[in-house]
Amino acid sequence: MKVGHVLFKTNNLKASFKAFEKLGFNVEYGSKSKPHNALIYFSEGPYIELLEKAPISPFIKLILRLMGRRLLVERFNSWENAKEGFFEICLENNTANFEKEIKILNKFKEGFFVTRSKRIDPSHRVLTWKLLFPNQIKIPFLMTKFSKNPKPNNFVHPNKIKRIKQISYGTDSKFISILNELCDDSTLQLYEGHGVKDVFYEK
Repeated sequence: MKVGHVLFKTNNLKASFKAFEKLGFNVEYGSKSKPHNALIYFSEGPYIELLEKAPISPFIKLILRLMGRRLLVERFNSWENAKEGFFEICLENNTANFEKEIKILNKFKEGFFVTRSKRIDPSHRVLTWKLLFPNQIKIPFLMTKFSKNPKPNNFVHPNKIKRIKQISYGTDSKFISILNELCDDSTLQLYEGHGVKDVFYEK
């Protein structure tokens, strides 16, 4: 797997959208109507997701709790309570399933929950993908590749930034070996700590 994207918690999606535009990034909302996120794509490597709140309603959270998915709800709550800034990453594979990743998680006896997702982006593309949420919130969540690639070709942002060069991500030492088996991306630099520490760009 590679680092698919890095999440940026915002307390005001519209304000952060404009702030990143002022920094010279091309930003787009995740969907045409009532977007809950915004995205900064690069032609290669991870993209940035601006997120104001978890992408599920309080009602869905209740249903998940009734289904015994308390740990998943806790993950979403941690997103909403995160401080403004980069805080989480998502690992992405290049297939339509998690066959390899599930074997690794089973090897380490880590439980998980798999679901599907779908959205229509501002370019009218219907994007579908799968998500895998480990029960342990200190292990990043996973996704399959999009059904259609939304990244622009040979694109450089107005600020001349081409891609994310490196992401420093902290977790407990006991989970680093799991991440090393899941992810073979040199962009990701692991350390003992908590969440995203630094994001470096390349021009």
